[in-house]
Amino acid sequence: MIQVSRCAFIVDNETMCTNYENDAAPTAVADRFGLKDIPGAIPKANLRPTDPALVIVQGNTASVLKWGFAASWSNQPIVNARAETLKTKPTFIPLLENRCLVPASAYFEWRHDGKKRLKNRISLANGELMGFAGLLWGDRFTIITCPPAPSISQIHNRMPVILGREAEAAWINPDIRFNEVEKFLLPYAESKLQSVEEVPPPARQPDLFC
Repeated sequence: MIQVSRCAFIVDNETMCTNYENDAAPTAVADRFGLKDIPGAIPKANLRPTDPALVIVQGNTASVLKWGFAASWSNQPIVNARAETLKTKPTFIPLLENRCLVPASAYFEWRHDGKKRLKNRISLANGELMGFAGLLWGDRFTIITCPPAPSISQIHNRMPVILGREAEAAWINPDIRFNEVEKFLLPYAESKLQSVEEVPPPARQPDLFC
């Protein structure tokens, strides 16, 4: 049985990616990632911790797994893992050869402006689906994060690892060891990202009529 370190949870699960989107049709996911079979209906488009989500596991097949590892000592799941410390945290060392891809059309982060929290939708500029690097633990998964690309660093100090096309096949190839693919755990090319910030509703004006 894999033992979960409390220290790893506190350090690796703090204020990172906790909301992403996959609004693509199953056929679009199959075409984009070259799946052997078309996956079933995607459980939901807007994903939050503990939600079931479509992921691509080793062997290039789709599976529905829950986002986040359960821990008996906490009511919060481990939904993120820092790329920089994967090889040193007892929680993640046993999972390094159990890798997955997490299809997404966008992810969301909140930019702080004083007391305001402004929601940003971050996606690929060409509108294509992207694949986050993930790790598996049984029927659950976590998303690996890294420092942000410079173009979105004003929004948040972390981002999910978005794998390039050339890296995706290697990441879920069970014959390739983690030491050979850890080089891909880097910020995505900023020229390929776009962010759209939600415009907050205007402040309610006082009634001008007597």
